[in-house]
Amino acid sequence: MKRHCTYLFLGLIGMSDVAFGKAAPLVSIPTHDAFFNSIKALCGKAFQGKVSKDNVGNTFGDAELVMHIRKCTDSEIQIPFHVGNDASRTWILTKTGAGLMLKHDHRNKDGSFHSSTMYGGHTVDDGYVQVQSFPADAYSKALFIESGIAASTDNVWQMMIYPNRFSYRLIRPAREVQVDFDLDSTVSVPSAPWGYAD
Repeated sequence: MKRHCTYLFLGLIGMSDVAFGKAAPLVSIPTHDAFFNSIKALCGKAFQGKVSKDNVGNTFGDAELVMHIRKCTDSEIQIPFHVGNDASRTWILTKTGAGLMLKHDHRNKDGSFHSSTMYGGHTVDDGYVQVQSFPADAYSKALFIESGIAASTDNVWQMMIYPNRFSYRLIRPAREVQVDFDLDSTVSVPSAPWGYAD
């Protein structure tokens, strides 16, 4: 009887992780991990950017471009992208357990959500340690069609991280724009983006 009780006790200990709700692991693959961690390593820093490609004109005008790797956890990185005094954009990079997701959180100046917000995409392959691509997801495609910009359903966003440069790129047929940020030189950290607290 004593031996039976011991086995039962040990069995309950072994089952406890399942029976009492241990969270499932957030799985990922090496290329996604390395890419995510390279960006996370810059957390708290801000960098100035310049447009290196723009095949349709002066998308951002002459505004100063600054990205701020503002908040990082083991599964999410928030990166506000300031265009002059416009602090409406925050890139959100998330580990999903099925890859990496990029979303664009767009806010109005009062902090409310813009009518076009949270568009983006999800990785569909391993990508590379330095480069990941995010084709537009179903939500984004529906949003673009509803907003009258159906051409954007072909959007693919890319992020690139190298020792001296971070790049954000948008491509689709007949459209390409890329902003490069110099990682060798930090700039002053900007104020919180619209809708976020300092």
